[in-house]
Amino acid sequence: MVKAVQKLPKKHKFFILGFSSLMLGLTLIPVEQATASKDNNTKVLEIGKRYNLELEIVKQTPKTQTSPVKITVEQPKVTEVTSELTSAVNFKNFKVKKGDNLAIIFKRAGFSAKTLHKLISADKNTKKLTQIHPGETLSFAKNANGELSQLKYILNRTDTLLINLNIQGKYQSKIQSKTIEKRTKSSSGLITSNFWNAGVAAGLNDKQIMNLADIFGWDIDFANDIRKNDQFTLIYETLFIEGDYIGSGQVLAAEFINQGEKYNAILHTDGNFYTAQGRSMKKSFLRAPVNFKYISSSFNSRRKHPVTGRVKAHRGIDYAAPTGTPVVSSGDGKVIQSGRSRFNGNYVFIQHRSKYVTKYLHLHKRKVKKGQKVKQGQLIGTVGATGQVTGAHLHYEFLVNGVHRNPRTVKLPKSQSLPKSELAKFKPIANDYLVKLNRNRELQLSMVNL
Repeated sequence: MVKAVQKLPKKHKFFILGFSSLMLGLTLIPVEQATASKDNNTKVLEIGKRYNLELEIVKQTPKTQTSPVKITVEQPKVTEVTSELTSAVNFKNFKVKKGDNLAIIFKRAGFSAKTLHKLISADKNTKKLTQIHPGETLSFAKNANGELSQLKYILNRTDTLLINLNIQGKYQSKIQSKTIEKRTKSSSGLITSNFWNAGVAAGLNDKQIMNLADIFGWDIDFANDIRKNDQFTLIYETLFIEGDYIGSGQVLAAEFINQGEKYNAILHTDGNFYTAQGRSMKKSFLRAPVNFKYISSSFNSRRKHPVTGRVKAHRGIDYAAPTGTPVVSSGDGKVIQSGRSRFNGNYVFIQHRSKYVTKYLHLHKRKVKKGQKVKQGQLIGTVGATGQVTGAHLHYEFLVNGVHRNPRTVKLPKSQSLPKSELAKFKPIANDYLVKLNRNRELQLSMVNL
């Protein structure tokens, strides 16, 4: 080995000598006793002794996060059982046929009379099923046991009756209603032949035309007072469900120009119509107590009787109408006579306070009895041809302090006005409607003149 080292070049000899000296120096450095530190207190660890090791676990978080990661364990969602019918239910539809009743339909659907009784007796809503009509549909659903679990019946375009069998084995119901959206629309008309045709030309339906006549019926005789070039304008509601038009709603405001005289009516929150000044459109008496085709005989102090041929005062008005046409009381009052005679046929007399009496003759049927109290517009009988007559009509008389007056021209008692507190709320709304009515009327006239 020594000889081998001596043969090495001098440079390699110096490297080996230096490395050996370094290793020798390291072995001579004293070794310190092993220590463990905690909170600046140094303890000497003894060889062969077991120590408890305290570990601090630090959860590492992303560098951008300054707080520990919070792990949330989601609780399983609990599905609430409700009485709602969902689209997932497998319904079977049964259309109501002519002659059907609930028992027949339930049997056809595979359910017993006991189930029907149990369902109908559940509550007041389920009793609506007894009002079914041909063409309507009942929808049934069964559960896994073959029991009737759900039933659906569409009451109308907005409401649906839903019936469910709950977990207690009892039937429960609810009426599900769709939201109705209300929009406003206006229509105007110019009378060229008659009011009805003008209403149809203005795009109004039968109900709206009759409503308009009812609103102004205390001031205008629609059978005799209407003239060519009379005008009307109205603002009314249109109803929609989910964007689909379902019909018209209330008339909100209306104007009628009859023989140059202007009448207006505004709907108040109490459901009644008032003039823009707040006076009720309803008078104490209706001008005519029946919807008639024409006046067959007017009030006349010297009229030749069509049956006897004698000249005699005709102290009322004869309204020609088909047999069975409803006749209503022209005002609030009390029935003082209800009977039948040779000349008058079936008749009804009504006392209105102490000053006024109205008489209704030649009725087909009487609907009220002596002593009965009646309200304005209440059915008291139907048009007929009883007594000494030549055809079906209503003979109507109006007496003031026992004296006959012409029902068409007699001055009726003034209507009541809104109280001051209500008038303050009503007038701004009424004035706004008047502006709209005038604008719509002028627009309609400009289109006619084009």
